[in-house]
Amino acid sequence: MVERTLRTSPVTGIRVDPILTAIMVSELLAPSPELWLVSPWISDVTALDNSRGDFDALFPDPAARGYPLSDVLAVLVAGGSQLTVITRPAEHNRAFLDRLTRLADSAQLIVIEHPDVHEKTMCGKSWLLTGSMNFTLRGMQVNDEAVSYRVNDAAAAEARMDFAHRWRDRA
Repeated sequence: MVERTLRTSPVTGIRVDPILTAIMVSELLAPSPELWLVSPWISDVTALDNSRGDFDALFPDPAARGYPLSDVLAVLVAGGSQLTVITRPAEHNRAFLDRLTRLADSAQLIVIEHPDVHEKTMCGKSWLLTGSMNFTLRGMQVNDEAVSYRVNDAAAAEARMDFAHRWRDRA
């Protein structure tokens, strides 16, 4: 088991980007069968910076640019992952959800909007990223946040089962 807690802040210069990059690269190399993204507020933040071409081999049509979250998630869905997104029914989330819905196979994508969602977690087969951070520009680059990254099969399985019970099984 690996666990790392970050307290991100513009004051300290600590950011979540390196962990998000590691997650996205590992998922693109070996996609989880099931992915969850739970966040009240979601923007199409840069999920993987390929501006130097470091990750060209991971994309079907690589470009030297930052890849937004919707693009990376759509590639993962195309690679066989079932993606469930839980968020609030808010105008702020519309651009991300509309783009993701256009890019991803609808048979592999479930979007549930609920006004009371407050948890912030991204979870795959053997890992989870959870804490106070929304998946937005403010959450990732502006606000002081506490984020925990865990690589643990049992913890990830427990989170996925809990999410399915709370959200998907009731949809």
